[in-house]
Amino acid sequence: MTHITFVRHGQANSHARTAEDYDRLSPLGAQQAQWLGDYLRDTRAHFDQVWTGDMARQVGTAQGIGHAAPTVDRRLNEFDYFTLANVAEAENDLTAPQTPEDFTRHIPQLLDLWREDRIPGAPERFSDFEDRARGAVDDILSRGGRALVVTSGGVISMVLRQVLALEIPEMTRLMFQVRNSSVTEIEFVHGHMMLASFNAIPHLAAPDRAHARTFI
Repeated sequence: MTHITFVRHGQANSHARTAEDYDRLSPLGAQQAQWLGDYLRDTRAHFDQVWTGDMARQVGTAQGIGHAAPTVDRRLNEFDYFTLANVAEAENDLTAPQTPEDFTRHIPQLLDLWREDRIPGAPERFSDFEDRARGAVDDILSRGGRALVVTSGGVISMVLRQVLALEIPEMTRLMFQVRNSSVTEIEFVHGHMMLASFNAIPHLAAPDRAHARTFI
C-alpha cells in the first residue's frame, strides 16, 4: 500500500501583501516544523521519500522537520494568490480582501472565476494548477512506499478536491481549515486514493501550544 503524508508549511509572514514577502517562515512557523519533526521521530514515523515544492516556506519546513535534502518539485508550489487576486480586481472588479472575514468571502468567488477561465491575466490557469497537483501526486504514488510531502494549503485542498470529488465551495471550506504544519494522509488502496486523515496536529496538542494552532 502506498501512503502519502502531506504537511502544510509552518506559519509564514501573515502580514505580507506580496507573494515574495509572504514566502518566509515566521519564528512560530519554524517552531511548528521543529515540533512536528520531534513528534515524527518520537513516534518512529518512517518515510521512503521526502518531497517539497521550491518555495522558501515549504523547504524551510521540511528542513525544520529534519529533512535537509528533500526532493524538490515545483509542481508542489502554491498557486500565486496575491497576483491572482490583484489581476481579478483589475479585470473583474473583485475587490481584494482587507480582513479575514473578507478573505473567506473572496476566495470562493476568486476560484470560481479562475476555474471558469474568466481571469485572462491569471499567472496560470486553474486547470494547469489542477493538472500539476495531480501529476506530482501520481509520480509520487508510482514510486510506492511511504512519502512525506511538504507543500501548501491550496495544493492539499486541490488533492482533496480530486480524492473526494469536491466542487469549489467545498474545496475552499477545507482550504480555510488547513492549519500550519498540519498532517493530512492519503492512501492508495485497490487503485483508488483514499483519505486516511485530515488536518491533524498531534504535535500541537499540549495546552501550552494552543497559540501555535494557526491558520495564517
